[in-house]
Amino acid sequence: MASRDNITNRRSFLKAAGGAAATAALAGCLSGDGNNNNGSGGSGGGGTLTYARGDKSGSLDFQNTTSGEAAKVTNQIYDTLIAFKPGKTSLTEGLATNWNVDGKTVTLDLRKNVKFHNGEKFTASDFVATYRRFVDESYEHYPGKSYASSYGPYTLGVIDNVKAPSDHKLKITMSKKYAPILPNLAMFVSAVHSEKAIKDKGKGLKSDPVGTGPFKLKKWDKSNNRVRLEKNSDYWGEGPHVDEVVFTVVGNNTSRAQTLISGDAQIIDGLGAQSSQQVEKSGDTKLVSDAGINVGYMAFNMSKVEAFRKKKVRKAISHAIDTKGIVDTIFNGIAKQASQPIPSSVMGYNDSLSPYEHNPEKAKKLLKEAGYGDGFSFELATFKNPRTYNPSPIQAANTVKSNLKKVGIDVTIKQQAFDPFLSYTDSYKHDACFLGWMTDNADPDNFYYALLHPGVSIDEVPSGQDWIDPSKHDNINTLDAAAWANTEYMKLVEDAQATYDEATRKEKYKKAGKIAHDEAPWVFMDHAKDLRGVHKNVSGFELAPISGPFLRLVKIN
Repeated sequence: MASRDNITNRRSFLKAAGGAAATAALAGCLSGDGNNNNGSGGSGGGGTLTYARGDKSGSLDFQNTTSGEAAKVTNQIYDTLIAFKPGKTSLTEGLATNWNVDGKTVTLDLRKNVKFHNGEKFTASDFVATYRRFVDESYEHYPGKSYASSYGPYTLGVIDNVKAPSDHKLKITMSKKYAPILPNLAMFVSAVHSEKAIKDKGKGLKSDPVGTGPFKLKKWDKSNNRVRLEKNSDYWGEGPHVDEVVFTVVGNNTSRAQTLISGDAQIIDGLGAQSSQQVEKSGDTKLVSDAGINVGYMAFNMSKVEAFRKKKVRKAISHAIDTKGIVDTIFNGIAKQASQPIPSSVMGYNDSLSPYEHNPEKAKKLLKEAGYGDGFSFELATFKNPRTYNPSPIQAANTVKSNLKKVGIDVTIKQQAFDPFLSYTDSYKHDACFLGWMTDNADPDNFYYALLHPGVSIDEVPSGQDWIDPSKHDNINTLDAAAWANTEYMKLVEDAQATYDEATRKEKYKKAGKIAHDEAPWVFMDHAKDLRGVHKNVSGFELAPISGPFLRLVKIN
């Protein structure tokens, strides 16, 4: 699962990613691990668990949202065919107990004796209906483009058709070999609706969800931004151990931390440096942290600022900005310096790459060589409020401004609330901007393609140019905020999508990482920790780097 921090307004990226052309054609076969995931089916514990967060859910239909805040709730109500292990990035059984990928075909054996919250038995036809509702405009129950999120084309767009040879077997045929298909099937948007509910409720699923998950909707109090769930006593897996889960909204970070400390919530997220210290110092709460699967960066808009089209200028700025100082002093120990687009926990991390050293004299030399020895000016766009990958954006922006002034570059800072900021950067109005990303599925493609592939074909990149003009393309990936279009990098990323051999993929991503590092379309800033505040009366909570939260495993003592 990704948070709203990074997936708000992803429409352009998702549309572009779903239409990407992978070029390689290597044979491959991936199979499920056969792990048994039988659970206790609603045993033990009891009580009400309150989970406080910073924002609300806009929909409870996973096909109608790109919001991580919505996914936190739908992940309790629905199941996916394949799942992420709690607290891990590896895959495990969900509604499918076994799977196999052979070339363009995925076959899955489905779990038996699973019931939806409406009492209907889960069968293969439910996934067929769910798939068609998401991406098949000819399906009579397709809810329309304005309703179905663009996650459909991204996650399932590579699929040509889905067949149900029997009630408990699925056969998925893809248009091409596509390595991320299994983690894509584990993403929250690949969950399964009841076919009967699709037919009976239509768009009503937005507020009246029917899943197979450990909890079912009891009440959605929209006026108070409160979602109340009750346990599904017929759940097929382990848990749930509490009777109810209540999702509530406390917008301010420090107020949310105080809500935890006072016992009015048992789990909170969205912590910054200050609120983390509040939680850590309280005797009644604990701070749970782990290395996050994210990246924070400053992107150069090469389509707008001519100076940024020169690699020496981009490298000069990378040397001029004291990213180590920002991470160590401003982010206050909850992040570490980045050298490449992916953190070390993601396949293909290149250990040979180091963060750019802070070296103003080297920066001045490179600027002079690039013809900008007298400096230039640009605007740095930033969001106002803390994000996981940038917990102090204003302080960080002021440091960038101060650092660059010392090498003759004049920076104007433009601060905005997050939604208008995203609209601003999506439309390429920025000169440079702070951004960040928290992965959906821990696959390197979810960084390398998502953030640095322009979403157009290699043939569309003008010869001798490593950027594109967004105004000349309909389907550009707007998450490529640098408008970077390095064809060698694009080829590697596309080949890696179509390569099933993990060792081969890994090497391609290492090379892609080195190109990104050396070409510097971003100033690589940080990889931040994932942080949660948990009350001392809670046990069984696993910090989930993706998917989750796994509240079915939580007990209140």
